[in-house]
Amino acid sequence: MAETVGVIGGGPAGIIAAGTAASNGRKVTLIEKNNKIGKKLYITGKGRCNITNSSPIEDFFDNIVTNYQFLYSALYSFTNTDILNLLSKYGLKVKVERGNRVFPLSDKSSDVIKTFEKFLKDNGVEILFNFEVRNISKKGNKFMIMGKNGEKLFFDKIIICTGGKSYPSTGSTGDGYNFAQNLGHRIIPLKPSLVPFETVESWVKDLQGLTLKNVRLSAYSDGKKIYEDFGEMLFTHFGISGPIVLTMSNYINKYDGKRIDLKIDLKPALSIDKLDERILRDFDLYKNKHISNGLKDLLPKKMIPIILRLSKIDEEKFINQITKEERNNIVDLIKSVPLTFKKFRPLEEAIVTSGGVSTLEINSSTMESKILKGLFFAGEIIDIDGLTGGYNLQIAYSTGYLAGKNC
Repeated sequence: MAETVGVIGGGPAGIIAAGTAASNGRKVTLIEKNNKIGKKLYITGKGRCNITNSSPIEDFFDNIVTNYQFLYSALYSFTNTDILNLLSKYGLKVKVERGNRVFPLSDKSSDVIKTFEKFLKDNGVEILFNFEVRNISKKGNKFMIMGKNGEKLFFDKIIICTGGKSYPSTGSTGDGYNFAQNLGHRIIPLKPSLVPFETVESWVKDLQGLTLKNVRLSAYSDGKKIYEDFGEMLFTHFGISGPIVLTMSNYINKYDGKRIDLKIDLKPALSIDKLDERILRDFDLYKNKHISNGLKDLLPKKMIPIILRLSKIDEEKFINQITKEERNNIVDLIKSVPLTFKKFRPLEEAIVTSGGVSTLEINSSTMESKILKGLFFAGEIIDIDGLTGGYNLQIAYSTGYLAGKNC
């Protein structure tokens, strides 16, 4: 008689774990608290589903911030090529966009979900929808899953793929951490990752909705630069967001509790001397006008009052009255707009959860618990996380595959 496997969580890790285990002859039940699988997949890539990244697999490790060493077996056992081949087998066509991000050709995440449904059906996976797990325990050589209505299910093996605690509306409410802890596992404290920042400065509200492109954002702690990135960012009513801010959050969440100072270089392509020359030319062009006119060719309109306020220069002051010291202040500020990090936005607003089941307690070659035989983990519930661009979904598929293959 085939061994029975219960997979808890119908996200990307659970889907691949269930399908893989079933293809290896196991009798698999996929347990999902929602009325459909892949609910979080629907919203990834702004509803288009950033399936994976097409970069060489060795490049993935540069884009995994937490415990990348743990993922060598997983990523090389089930690569980005493997997931794309699997989806192609069931009829999904894909395209590659900026940053090697892979999307469905249709731009519809629902098409990815439908393809995964075919994969599960083809391998004979039974799916229990609207089943909320309340507790998992080991009774002799069997695992017992207790449902919220008192239902009891028994399995030879269990794979927990319940995701993190971000986007709770999709069902990722952190249940799996409690299950893991009750089964003897240590949980690394949870932190938001790929998440916007709140800042101390209130003037950011005046810039709400302003997007800055091709800027450099740097973070400092105790006077030392801890991270720097170049690209696009956005001002919000509470602080800052956008691609380089989300990426930075992955790195600076390790400095929890410490003061973090931020600097924005609005013109990273220009040295201080070149920027000063540029401003002198503009000042000469608009010498009989107010200072705000003298910066209109250089800076976004919304940014000019902020730079002048921070420089302590009256907006009504004429350019021909600006001193060299005032001009130097403007140059310095354009190269280094100061912001003070206040806190991350809530974990519920993060793209992924940092923290989770300790990797020291999981066999990286099989995803089996080192503490309890027959218990496996896959996906975001483990203390692993990467940057945006399809890396986190690939982590889910790869760990799911190892768990499904070895259960």
